[in-house]
Amino acid sequence: MGAHHRGCGRGHSPPSLPHLHHQVLLQQEEAQEEGENWLVCCQQLHHDQPCTSCLPLNPTSLLLPESFAAALLSPRDGGSTAWQGHGWTHPESSVALPQVQPEMEDLERGVEQKRRGKLQYSLEYIFRKQEVGILTQAVELKAMDSGGTSDPYVIVYLTSDVKNRYETKVYRKTLNPIFNESFTFQVPQAEVSESTLVMQVYDFNRFAKHDIIGEVRLPLASVNLQHVIEQWSDLAVASKVEEEPLGEICFSLRYVPSTGKLTVLILEARQLKRMDSHGLSDPFVKVHLILNRKKWKKKKTSVKKNTLSPYFNEVFVFEVPFSQIQNVDVVISVWDHDKVTKNEPIGKLFLGCRATGNQLRHWSDMLSNPRRPLAQWHILQPPDVVDKALGLKSHLKLPLHSR
Repeated sequence: MGAHHRGCGRGHSPPSLPHLHHQVLLQQEEAQEEGENWLVCCQQLHHDQPCTSCLPLNPTSLLLPESFAAALLSPRDGGSTAWQGHGWTHPESSVALPQVQPEMEDLERGVEQKRRGKLQYSLEYIFRKQEVGILTQAVELKAMDSGGTSDPYVIVYLTSDVKNRYETKVYRKTLNPIFNESFTFQVPQAEVSESTLVMQVYDFNRFAKHDIIGEVRLPLASVNLQHVIEQWSDLAVASKVEEEPLGEICFSLRYVPSTGKLTVLILEARQLKRMDSHGLSDPFVKVHLILNRKKWKKKKTSVKKNTLSPYFNEVFVFEVPFSQIQNVDVVISVWDHDKVTKNEPIGKLFLGCRATGNQLRHWSDMLSNPRRPLAQWHILQPPDVVDKALGLKSHLKLPLHSR
């Protein structure tokens, strides 16, 4: 079961959220019951830009469901949107909101902050129905790459619910990206005053650490939510992460359409969460294939004893016909083995056409590069968040097989 493959590059990647672009768009269509409160961070949809994570797919592509692609490419109601009518202000003419970034007494640190760029967003709270925020664009971002540019994307979350982190697509080689995705958070009205909206801008790198360019923190209690808030804000130095990291895993994907062979090579993991009383874990990895939201096939690696950075280098090959590849999700989960009690999940993630962010990007890169193995590091997510995003149905057995 072993395979020869070099380990992935060093460094960290930022957390990834199980946000499904098409589900968010559908949520805007569904009727909300009275009394429910939602926070939506959305970005103006452009007619000439599909909302995908990496590939310029079109509505007829087999790589994404046609209804999914069409929904992303077509604005609702003949081009009108729920946030139409809110004009944008130039950063030089906008009125500053109350201070939302950390205080910086050090002058040099203040200069460093100004070089990080600006982020434009709009926030609207509808008390009886929903809460809406629109993130439109960033300008003058700090160059993070050697070529004097960056590959930026934004992670959005609320401090009152840090597990639900959403991220935009990655924009290649630009310091002035215009984003176009929407995100939805459910927020009880009683919790609004205790919540802070966080928007973090990262520079993408496939094998090295995803460097954070800067962030904007907006305490909702510090603004008047009776009115629409439209603002340019300077990116500040990022604050510490609010939750304990679960670790990272590196694996490669390879798909051959002509034979229907999907190869998953589990390479290594690092900085896993400590699960045992002695400060270590006994990790192993499970690979599940999900077909049409039903469990289909699964494989698992060997157990590595007393380590938080295991090396596996174990390969699994599944038969997935090309006609089914758009309906398949691959779930990668890391577990702590226990001889006495039940095995505990450390973290999970999933890839497929329903994934988002770096997971969707990795999957799309695999489909656009047939026969070529592509390896990448991924941040592990809380198991319950991934399970909720997958929305699995009952177990499914098919005559298709894996080897």
